[in-house]
Amino acid sequence: MTETTRSARLMDGKALAQRLVAEAATGAAQLRERTGTAPCLATVLVGDDPASETYVRMKRNRCAKAGITSRHVPLPASLSTGELVERVSELSQDPGVHGILLQHPVGPHIDERAAFEAIAPEKDVDGVTLSSFAAMSFGLPGFVSCTPGGILRLLDQYEVDLAGKHAVVVGRSAILGKPAGMLLLERNATVTYCHSRTRDLSAYMRDADVLIAAVGRPRFVAGADIKPGAVVIDAGSNPGNVGDVDFETARERARLITPVPGGVGPMTIATLLTQTVQAAARQLAVA
Repeated sequence: MTETTRSARLMDGKALAQRLVAEAATGAAQLRERTGTAPCLATVLVGDDPASETYVRMKRNRCAKAGITSRHVPLPASLSTGELVERVSELSQDPGVHGILLQHPVGPHIDERAAFEAIAPEKDVDGVTLSSFAAMSFGLPGFVSCTPGGILRLLDQYEVDLAGKHAVVVGRSAILGKPAGMLLLERNATVTYCHSRTRDLSAYMRDADVLIAAVGRPRFVAGADIKPGAVVIDAGSNPGNVGDVDFETARERARLITPVPGGVGPMTIATLLTQTVQAAARQLAVA
């Protein structure tokens, strides 16, 4: 990954996601034929945030197309932590629900971690519990966080060899940055986490063979921050379909780059559906 390139090759997450969703649909149909039960994903939405409503609606629509039943659980913004934990616990104990998605954020007055931990590990198809994080960190069976998991599938699709490469993750959120680094480490990459208090951030980014931008700030990573020939994964999702990377300048230095939209986003949903079908198969004891 040391050669310069005039224009990076685009990593088409949309095309790969379509294939994965088709595979999930086949798995769901086979499961329904064998057991008489379709995989069921419960989507929990607290409040009426427009962006969250859009995300949940999109996921439910994808479920329907893949033959996955979705059970939507809308809850008022005034809900307390205890009440939310109770509702999520009920879903965890419901044999008719195979996967649970708690849409975040849930509101500043709610202990989000407590709510996540109410999800039974075998139903944590979004990979947000401490149990799932531990499994990712130690390379054990379990469900990965959907966005990082989708990123790894995309890197595999484009035959990016991670062993020995310097991977820089810009961002340390519990559901994106941190698990992404653990998954990369498990693939034998040398991982550096960068964040808001990192000194000389640009120097770290310019040394990255694989750069994952997950900071939530539009066009935060400039072309000058990219090592020539690097692989650039833009995990940002900002208003106006703008990523965390300045795409036009970055693509002139990178070897591979994800567009926004059409890169990481579709892979997140595809991973969610794939893991929902896997969860249902395990719970219904179907090989």
